[in-house]
Amino acid sequence: MKAIFHADKKWGIGKANGLMFTLPKDMKFFRETTMGKIVVMGRNTLLSFPGGKPLKDRVNIVLSPVDIEGAVTVHDLDELFAEVEKYPADDVFVIGGASVYRELIPYCTEILVTKVDADGGADVFVPDLDADPDFECVQESGAVEDNGYTIRFCVYRNLEVKPY
Repeated sequence: MKAIFHADKKWGIGKANGLMFTLPKDMKFFRETTMGKIVVMGRNTLLSFPGGKPLKDRVNIVLSPVDIEGAVTVHDLDELFAEVEKYPADDVFVIGGASVYRELIPYCTEILVTKVDADGGADVFVPDLDADPDFECVQESGAVEDNGYTIRFCVYRNLEVKPY
């Protein structure tokens, strides 16, 4: 299992149940990376999508207390882990929100982070992987301009993956 998100300088990932930045190159990267794959999210992340509908051309797994039409609904981590075991681990991407990232990042082998060199005024955050000795940045692109922001595409490897 992997995770994918963009984060600002303070490891903020969102504001008011939405993204902080409009980043076409990051969105293209997200789309290309997750297309045809399995995406795991919480209910609020699903509700933040256009029309609150699951993403097209992906298996959408939603961690939620209520069933979600058009998605595979799991109610707890045991159900989630049983469901993701059905798929190749490299095809499963955790896509949010913050509480789901905090819960599942320890189980992810890789974290794909688009770092935005700005403060987005976030109200939700993920752990600072640069400060966590269990994570190592193994790949970082050069700086890229995206809609007026400087971004870098980074890959972190989890050195202490928790089994599920």
